[in-house]
Amino acid sequence: MSEAINELNPAPEADGNDARSRKRKRLIGGIVGVFMLAGIAYGAYWMLAGRYVETTDNAYAGGNVVQITPQIAGTVIAVNADDTQFVNAGQVLVRLDQADAEVALEQAESNLAKTIRDVRNLYATNAQQQANVNVREADVSKAQQDVARRERLVTTGAVSREELDHARDALRSAQAALVAAKQQSAATGALVDRTTIEGHPDVQKAAATVKDAYLTRARTALPAPVSGFVSKRNVQLGQRVAPGTPLMAVVPLNQVWIDANFKEPQLANMRDGQPVTLKADIYGGKVEYHGRIVGFGAGTGAAFSLLPAQNATGNWIKIVQRVPVRIALDPEELAQHPLQIGLSMEATVDTHERGGERLPQVARATEYKTDVFGSLDELATARVREIIAANEGVAGVRASSNVAKAKPPRAAAVIQREMPPAVAQSAH
Repeated sequence: MSEAINELNPAPEADGNDARSRKRKRLIGGIVGVFMLAGIAYGAYWMLAGRYVETTDNAYAGGNVVQITPQIAGTVIAVNADDTQFVNAGQVLVRLDQADAEVALEQAESNLAKTIRDVRNLYATNAQQQANVNVREADVSKAQQDVARRERLVTTGAVSREELDHARDALRSAQAALVAAKQQSAATGALVDRTTIEGHPDVQKAAATVKDAYLTRARTALPAPVSGFVSKRNVQLGQRVAPGTPLMAVVPLNQVWIDANFKEPQLANMRDGQPVTLKADIYGGKVEYHGRIVGFGAGTGAAFSLLPAQNATGNWIKIVQRVPVRIALDPEELAQHPLQIGLSMEATVDTHERGGERLPQVARATEYKTDVFGSLDELATARVREIIAANEGVAGVRASSNVAKAKPPRAAAVIQREMPPAVAQSAH
């Protein structure tokens, strides 16, 4: 009887277990549904955008490191910049002792002045030799007339045969003197033929020596080729430096780019010009840079390392290689948030645009230039012309009257005003 009653009235514990079981099933079903929705969402994201994105955090800021090296040997007498300082293009960073250069320049200038006067003497001698030819021609003409008169008179007996022989000897002597005068005139004329004082080979050679000495003196001052921050300074006062010795470096941080090292499987769909979004560890995720791919490395980092891998030795373990990809930054964004060389970056490439070749063989006009050294040659040329003008005199004006006049040289002071102040000061 009691068993029948228990069957009609189940225990409360059984109802509780059934409720917990139903809740557990609903919870598991909800979790599975969430994972399914997440998987569907990720699959949709991958199909629409994810498969077009390649990301790496193996990226670093790169830039130009402009070495400051002397072109001549000398002793350092001044160092005007130190590490971390900002310098402007044209600012003199290092000065060398210019005593020897000054002496060499003075010798070259005096030699040029002497050469100009020697060439003036050649022009004067040439004119003298031409006048001597005219005199000898007059002597020959007179001797010919004397012989002709005596030949007419010798038949009448008014002139003796001996006097006629003397007249003929005088004619031969005058003719020989004329030939010698013409040869001397030709020899002298060959030294000045079809030239001017300024264009004479001897003057040009001496002028080139003056230019060389002038440039040598100007190069005792080492200016900054570009504006940037000084780094790697290793020059000291009193140090004797040789041409090509690295003294310091100037880093223009307005020319920074990014070298991102992508794995091999990531490169297949990358193309030149694809947009890139970048983040710098120094600024965190708050700052984003935007750039574009401008080139791919010609080989992997391992291939161009100091000790490249030798996989043919037998001790071979396959390692996924990375290839550097050059990314150009937006200049305005770089100016707002400057970067330093070597900073870590995170690069994300959008590979939607996959047209074109993966490695296009297109030549680009990349140009880095400086105008800091351009005016030194003009100053040297102006100095040479000043010396020529001071020593050629009236003879030079007459000698050059039969050729086209050259463009009047600008005064050195005018050229100096067009130079950067620091370089102009060092050149004089």
